[in-house]
Amino acid sequence: MTASSVTAPGTAEAPEATAAPGAPQASAPEPTPPAPEPHVSSVQHDPTDTSGHEQVVLCSDPATGLRAIISIHDTSLGPALGGTRFYPYATHDDALADVLRLSRGMSYKNAVAGIPHGGGKAVIIGDPTTDKTPELLRAFGRFVESLGGRYVTACDVGTYVQDMDVVAETTRWATGRSPENGGAGDSSVLTAFGVFQGMRAAAQHLWGEPTLKGRRVGIAGVGKVGRILAGHLLEDGADVVVTDVNASAVDALLVAHPGIEVVGDVAALVRSDIDVYAPCALGGALDDDTVDVLRASVVCGGANNQLVTEGEGGTADRLVARGITYCPDFLVNAGGVIQVSDELRGFDFERAKRGATAIFEHTLEVLRTADERGESPAAAADHIAERRMAAGSSTIWLPQH
Repeated sequence: MTASSVTAPGTAEAPEATAAPGAPQASAPEPTPPAPEPHVSSVQHDPTDTSGHEQVVLCSDPATGLRAIISIHDTSLGPALGGTRFYPYATHDDALADVLRLSRGMSYKNAVAGIPHGGGKAVIIGDPTTDKTPELLRAFGRFVESLGGRYVTACDVGTYVQDMDVVAETTRWATGRSPENGGAGDSSVLTAFGVFQGMRAAAQHLWGEPTLKGRRVGIAGVGKVGRILAGHLLEDGADVVVTDVNASAVDALLVAHPGIEVVGDVAALVRSDIDVYAPCALGGALDDDTVDVLRASVVCGGANNQLVTEGEGGTADRLVARGITYCPDFLVNAGGVIQVSDELRGFDFERAKRGATAIFEHTLEVLRTADERGESPAAAADHIAERRMAAGSSTIWLPQH
């Protein structure tokens, strides 16, 4: 078993693009984000440049076949927290680029969500359907343990609650475990609840009341998060219209809520008369064609990586130009990370729910800041996160002995 570490100063940088070109809006496995997707960025950069990351650890265990990378971007607010992605990257550089991008994004997500954690992420290189074994996961757990709590892991693409139970056999720093093993289990409940809070904040900001009563909300993707979100909206008095390429997901929703309207596809949904558009499936929901025809006044959904083009002149600015209020996805879908963060204190659902409820105030802050600064909510969220990180510790976080 070997590990090598590359360290760099822990300066906070703007997050790299995390969006993907438009894709069919199927229900993705939740609460984990979609698999790595290509993205378009208005800024040219070397995606394997480790500058701005505190620590990058290359992990190898020939006995189990483990090849992994752990990236700690910033710990000015506390130990790094982020999931482990198990994916068959074509090259080592592809894996490195992805883990650097994802860990940077987690710094911003955790900071703007107001939780006491920095940003980290891990990737295991391989096909989870053929390469994942308990021995490999235990070997990975030993590498996580070797960092002494500087990195806390959780589920992501290709890793699930049962995997975190195995990882936890060799490290104290695995969250997203099953309730039987001291964890919180499925985080889709609080993810959906947080998206609903973000939507309420947008309603307060635009229409003067924190309710969706009488508004028409279109949900693309009604897997776990989308289905639970629909329930919150109906209870609040909203009219809900949905679409999903997975007919069984729609059928399951209609069993619980038979009055919900269903349209044939996303193209029909975004062109319909809706007040709020909630992408809750795959990334890349907001490509140029979608933004140009979207009739909603608000975009607020649980999908990751909704903006196809990041940076100045990108999708966020295009939404502003059309008068559409965008609630940054990495803020409103932070209920899941708030939940796993709570596990470190001994999971308490009501306490975690209070944390997810705060997404309402955090979203209001972002939207008001965007108006005051004359910028997109995406840019405002980045600036708020950067300010919080800058106000944190000036030295890296170290384990308390």
